[in-house]
Amino acid sequence: MLLPFFQGMSTGGGLIVAIGAQNAFVLSQSVRRNHHLTAALICMAADILLISLGVSGVGTAIAANAVLQSAAAWGGAAFLCWYGISALRSALRPSALTTDRDTARSLRSVVLTTLAVTFLNPHFYLDTLILLGSISAQYPEPARPMFGMGAMTASVIWFVLLSLGGQALAPLFARPSAWRVLDCLVGTVMFSLAAMLVRGQI
Repeated sequence: MLLPFFQGMSTGGGLIVAIGAQNAFVLSQSVRRNHHLTAALICMAADILLISLGVSGVGTAIAANAVLQSAAAWGGAAFLCWYGISALRSALRPSALTTDRDTARSLRSVVLTTLAVTFLNPHFYLDTLILLGSISAQYPEPARPMFGMGAMTASVIWFVLLSLGGQALAPLFARPSAWRVLDCLVGTVMFSLAAMLVRGQI
């Protein structure tokens, strides 16, 4: 039963760590020690909510419909391949992560900005609700909550690291080479998961 948990961790981790507006904002607030824990907690709560809905709602609905399940599996595999290609393209043209060093934001500003970079981002819904829900549907029903717990755990670990380790991580990710390595790892994980989905349909 632990295998789905660790597979959920690797899947969720591969999706979460890719550079994006949400991660960049949390890291920038962490570097400046400006309500960074609040920003991280909002991101964790949002991930937990959508992953729960995906695994228990969307995933169950997909599993109950063979046609929908197959379509979701192939669609998920296509999305993972696209995600992997995007990560590898980013690795070929890496960019340094810059942090905003202007006047510290108020708590209200940090909360509103965190909500915006989370819930106004289409990839947030694709990753947590649709993609993780679709992948969880490939598992027997008793194993799906463990898969979801693994993905949630990856989210919590990642945002804790971002919020508490920002001072140490910022100099590292100011170098494009660090993002090149990370994007290559993300691309490899995405292609591996896509292959798993395709094997389940052949």
